[in-house]
Amino acid sequence: ERDDPMQKMERMPGDAIHVCVDAYPNRVLQGRLQSAAWVGEMPFVSLMDFFKQVEHLLDEQLPPQAFTTMRRFGPVVKPEKTHGEVEQSASGKLATFYVRILFRQNASWQGTVLWSEGGQEERFRSALELALLLDSALEQVSERR
Repeated sequence: ERDDPMQKMERMPGDAIHVCVDAYPNRVLQGRLQSAAWVGEMPFVSLMDFFKQVEHLLDEQLPPQAFTTMRRFGPVVKPEKTHGEVEQSASGKLATFYVRILFRQNASWQGTVLWSEGGQEERFRSALELALLLDSALEQVSERR
């Protein structure tokens, strides 16, 4: 028997990235990230921005470390490191997700995502699969509006 998704949600926020999706115009992901690794929220305005912000958060935390070094053009400037507590009360205007990245192998992410409002949890094997899972939930939200 599978665990109740709501019980999983209660266990996830401490070590998961809290993804608050506020808008999804023309399938462009917009919202805020929260993590115990940062004070406050980190806004994102596109899928690429989301990926970059999450990757930055993962680099600031100890596990899971990347198995490969990210290739970049030009100088790399790291923002100042800030730590704090996750505000558990924040929700996205459209949807809220808890993303737990367990591994960073093959230059991608593997882990689980819990859709708070839908009460469903799924595993993902890549950042692309995570993006498709978020899209499928946000499509359902859009159909209901």
